[in-house]
Amino acid sequence: MSGLPLPGFYDRSRVGALYLERAALVAEEAAAFRARHRLRPAREDGERIAAFGIDCQVAFCLPGASLFVPGAVEDTVRTVEWLYRNLPRITTLVLSLDTHSVHQIFHPAAWVDARGNNPPPFTVITTDDVRAGRWRPALPPAEFAGFGEAAALEYCERLEASGRYVLTIWPYHALLGGASHALVPALMEAGLFHALARESETVFEIKGRSAVTESYSVLSPEVRELGGRAVGAFNTRLFELLLSHDRVYVFGQAKSHCVRATLQDILEEGRRRDPALLRRIHVLEDAMSPVPPPPLDPLPPALDFPRVADEALRAFADAGMRVVRTSDPV
Repeated sequence: MSGLPLPGFYDRSRVGALYLERAALVAEEAAAFRARHRLRPAREDGERIAAFGIDCQVAFCLPGASLFVPGAVEDTVRTVEWLYRNLPRITTLVLSLDTHSVHQIFHPAAWVDARGNNPPPFTVITTDDVRAGRWRPALPPAEFAGFGEAAALEYCERLEASGRYVLTIWPYHALLGGASHALVPALMEAGLFHALARESETVFEIKGRSAVTESYSVLSPEVRELGGRAVGAFNTRLFELLLSHDRVYVFGQAKSHCVRATLQDILEEGRRRDPALLRRIHVLEDAMSPVPPPPLDPLPPALDFPRVADEALRAFADAGMRVVRTSDPV
C-alpha cells in the first residue's frame, strides 16, 4: 500500500488491547512527522475529505467486551493504518460514540415478565409479546418521562412498521463513564495524531442517550415520536457537516446495525435533497463487520445479520454510493 509511513509509536499487535492513550508520545511524534513530511494544515485542502467512523469503541471492537463484533480487531488495524497512510488527504475525522445508561428501552432493566424477572440479553420483544403481557415496561419514571405501557406497545409497533428491526434486548454496553464507552485506544491515538499533524480537531458525535428509543443510526433514532411527543429528531447539522466534504469515507461497527442504519439515513436524506450527493459516500467494506446471527433454527431472515448487511451494501452501491477497500487509492 502506498502513502506515508506508519508512525514509530504504532504497534499493530496492540490494536486489540485496552490501554491508556499515550498523548505526550503521540504529540511529540506528530510534530516531527508534520515537519518531516511538510504536511499542510487541513484548512488548506483543495479537495475536502471526511473520514467518518461509526462507534469504533471498546464495547464493539475489543475481545471480551459485551458486544464484541468478531472481525472488529482486524477491521480496526486496516482502518488505523489507512488513516496514517492517507493523513495528507483526510481533512476531517468524525467519530460517533454510542452512549448509554442502565435504564434504556433496549437494556434488560427496562422490562420485566410476570414474575418480575428481566429479560436476558438478546431476547427479542415483539408487539405480540407486549400485547399478551409476556413483557411489560419497567423503566423508572424519571427515565421513561411519563411513558407507560401504551407507549411501550406503540414503540414496538412503530419499530416493526419501519421494517428495519424488532426490539432486541442488548447486554449492557457503551455505558457512559465505563471503559467500554471509550474509543479503541489505537484509534484514539490515530485521531490525536491527525488532529495535531493536520491542525484539524476531531469531531465527536454522541448518540443513543434517549431512554425510550434505540439509536442505531448516528443521524436519527429508530422512533422519533411516542404518544404525540417527540423523542428524537434527524441530525441535520451532522448530515450537512459530512456532506460539505467532497468525499466521505465510512467505517466502523457494526456493518449490520449502526453502520447500515446510518448509511440508510444518508441514502434517504440524500435522495430527498439531491441524489448526486450519494456519490460522495465511500463505504470502506473491509473496515466493518456484521453482528453474528443468533443461534436460532430456523433463523428468521431479519436476524441473518451478515446477509442483511451484504444486501444493504449492494443497495447502497446501486443508489450511487461507492463501495471501496482500505487498499484502494484515496
